[in-house]
Amino acid sequence: MDNAIKIDAATYKDLLEHYIKTRDEQSLYGAEQVSKSFIKKQILPDEIVNLYIQAMAELYPEMCKDVQASMDFLLETMIAYGLAHQEYQNLREEQLTLKSEISVAANMQKTLLGTTKPEIEGLDIGVVSVPAHQMNGDYHHFVKGEDGSLGIAIADVVGKGIPAALCMSMIKYSMETYPEESTSPKKMLTNLNKVVERNVDPGIFITMFYTHYLPSESTLRYASAGHEPGFYYNAETDSFEEIHSKGIVLGVTPDTEYQQYELPIYPGDMVVLLTDGVTEARDGERFIETEELLDVIKQYADLPAQEMVQQVYKHFERLQDFQLRDDFTLLILKKQV
Repeated sequence: MDNAIKIDAATYKDLLEHYIKTRDEQSLYGAEQVSKSFIKKQILPDEIVNLYIQAMAELYPEMCKDVQASMDFLLETMIAYGLAHQEYQNLREEQLTLKSEISVAANMQKTLLGTTKPEIEGLDIGVVSVPAHQMNGDYHHFVKGEDGSLGIAIADVVGKGIPAALCMSMIKYSMETYPEESTSPKKMLTNLNKVVERNVDPGIFITMFYTHYLPSESTLRYASAGHEPGFYYNAETDSFEEIHSKGIVLGVTPDTEYQQYELPIYPGDMVVLLTDGVTEARDGERFIETEELLDVIKQYADLPAQEMVQQVYKHFERLQDFQLRDDFTLLILKKQV
């Protein structure tokens, strides 16, 4: 036995003997100080119990065998407790380290994937993107052209966490470095598909909807890589329709080609882009219906686009008791009258 522990054992025995005889508070205070010493020296609970058993054996050598057996039982219990407690402490430290790393990664994600909502004449833009947890698996990005056009990407990464965030930063860099003549939706998705197929782990899949708005023509060109279809609001008929689009998710095969579509946008019209965290919002255990989502969007249609998306988000946040089950990204374009 270590000399320091021997001293503590002798002190512990004296305190125990004194307390048994006197029951005074001074002995309890002394026990407190010895306990602090045990903590500093990282003495385990079962070692403390063993000190107690040794002290009792010296103080009462004729101790009843049943009492001795009960103490042996207590010692074995404390050995098991000590091992379990140590495992718990190790797990807790690992969780705290992981939590810290995720926090750093989330801040890094915000920095790497940050995008600025541009000002486009005649177009009102609103966007809200809220992660269900610290890391956001949804992504949106604006690319403003020199001719006043606007490229918009909205994506969902199947495979969350730090690798997904790094993957999206690579895609953002790719989009920003393509020459402007390559920013048509069809070309953009074709190029990004090759980047993802060559560089991204097969366990990560990315869906994306890419649209290119041309103010001079009041036209929206778009293509989809397996992404959640958006909605078009026709102000003349006061009705919504699903935006038709086809396309396989990014990175499956290197030679995938994407089909491009075109949609004329008139004053008062709206385009709604989103991720499945919006369409698959829940009311209790029930998934909402598409009509419910569109009714809520229409309810706030008179507001500016940014206020509109905020109100829609708050509605579904309340509906889900402020506990999102998936990342929520909603982007609305309103053609100004």
